[in-house]
Amino acid sequence: MRITLITVGKIKEKYFMGAIDEYAKRLTKYCSLQMIEVPDEKAPEILSEKEMEQIKDKEGRRILSKIKETQYVITLEIKGKQLTSEGLSEKMAALGLEGNSDVVFVIGGSLGLSNLVLNRSNFALSFSEMTFPHQLMKVVLLEQVYRGFRIMKGEPYHK
Repeated sequence: MRITLITVGKIKEKYFMGAIDEYAKRLTKYCSLQMIEVPDEKAPEILSEKEMEQIKDKEGRRILSKIKETQYVITLEIKGKQLTSEGLSEKMAALGLEGNSDVVFVIGGSLGLSNLVLNRSNFALSFSEMTFPHQLMKVVLLEQVYRGFRIMKGEPYHK
C-alpha cells in the first residue's frame, strides 16, 4: 500500500519532527510513505469570510496539484466520520481489497480545507470534534495509521 500525507505548512518544532520521523520509520515495514508539505498562505489575524475562503482556495489548489486522479483521498475534517483504531484498520484493509492501494490523507491549514479539496475527498475522517494544531494531527494520524497496520497484521500493540 502507498500512503501519501499532504499537509499545509512546514513543521518547525523539533519535538513534532522527532515523533513524525519515528512513525515514518516504523511505517516502512508496512507501506510506502510519502509526506508532502505545501506552503501555507500568510494572512493577518483578522479576516473576512471572503478572505478566509480565498486563502483556503489558494492552499486547496496547492493540495490538489499533488493529488493524482487515481488516488483515494481521505480528508481530516471535524465533521467527518469518527472511527475507532480498529475501524480505521478495517477501512485501510478494505481499501486495499477494493483496489484502492494508493491512499492520500490530507490535513488542512489553520483555516481548514477549501471546498475544492472537500469535493475531491472520497472519505471524510474525524479524530474529534475538537480543533487541533495541524502539526499535532500529523503525529496522531501517522501513529493511527501505524496502529492500523499493526492491527491488520494481527501484531501486538497497546490497547
